[in-house]
Amino acid sequence: MTADRWARVPSSDAEREKIWFKPHSFARDVWLRFTRKPAAIAGLAAAALLIFFAIAGPMFTPYDYDKQALSLANIPPVFDTAREPSSGRLFYVTGSMKVIESDANGNIVGQLAKIEDDFISMRVSFEDSEGGRVYLDYSKNPAILADAEGEPLPAGPRLWNRSYILGTDHLGRDILTRLMYGTRISLTVAFIAATVNMVIGILYGGISAYLGGRADAVMMRIVDIISTIPLTLYVILIKVTLSNGLSGIIIALSSVYWVNMARVVRGQVLSLRQQEFVLAARTIGSSSRAILFRHLIPNSMGPILVTMMMLIPSAIFMEAFMSFIGIGIAPPMASLGTMCNDANEMFRANPYQLFLPALVICLIMFAFNFVGDGLRDALDPKLKK
Repeated sequence: MTADRWARVPSSDAEREKIWFKPHSFARDVWLRFTRKPAAIAGLAAAALLIFFAIAGPMFTPYDYDKQALSLANIPPVFDTAREPSSGRLFYVTGSMKVIESDANGNIVGQLAKIEDDFISMRVSFEDSEGGRVYLDYSKNPAILADAEGEPLPAGPRLWNRSYILGTDHLGRDILTRLMYGTRISLTVAFIAATVNMVIGILYGGISAYLGGRADAVMMRIVDIISTIPLTLYVILIKVTLSNGLSGIIIALSSVYWVNMARVVRGQVLSLRQQEFVLAARTIGSSSRAILFRHLIPNSMGPILVTMMMLIPSAIFMEAFMSFIGIGIAPPMASLGTMCNDANEMFRANPYQLFLPALVICLIMFAFNFVGDGLRDALDPKLKK
């Protein structure tokens, strides 16, 4: 055997990289698998934007969620105008036959003051910002703006509402500002309720599975009894006994939604309590508390986090539903559910008032559902590649 036989085999960097890689931590491994899911990344980005919208958004708006301007009620985000030929001023007629003056950029100047209502000719005269007169002919359907001779004013441009980007509601409140506060309320309720449900579910399900035997049977029968009645009915019954407000909704949601978490934790603990690492912990004399909270629960955090993430959209929908039927957030506090309720009667005339809060609810639910699905796949060891 010659010395040449023991020479180092030449290899390139690319060939060495094929057989060697830097080891990853479990969290980094989960993140890498999570980032391979485009829907999960989109959901995470949407959730981050919604959280920023809810927390930082009100800092950039000049309006309050309860500030009313009845003279500027029901102005849509985009509106058609009529032009006054001599002065070039632009006017918009609302559904309640109020005349709103706007500049060429879409900024609202204000509502025109009514001067006279001629019931015979079915015309109302208004005074504009420069003292001129504009006439509203409501003998036509829809009503049109006209000059003193009754000739219709020429059509002006379609303008984006610069003063109220998403329009105003039936009380003249800024819809964008109310959406910000409503999203904040929904996310606050969802995160607090989901956290409380996670804590209760972990404690209840973990203790039940670890004790086993008769204790487990009794504790899980309680869960079965609670589950026999729809959780929505439970929440409504609990909520009607409490005062309207944020704390009442959180208490109602935290009272019963933990049963799903308890079942998930129980199943995970039952599958892990006979594993070798648990037997080793018992051998060295670890207490039951240490085994449960230092070994079993941490090794069950994957399904727990996924279940918690799925609880968030459920809590948001339930909060919006209760506010919609009138037992949630009390007016004038803004909530996505109360905004839908306020817009329900105005749906035919102003559909945007219902569409916008419903769209935000859908975006929140889709975002957290996508994140939950991505976490479920990323935490599943069977999908590890």
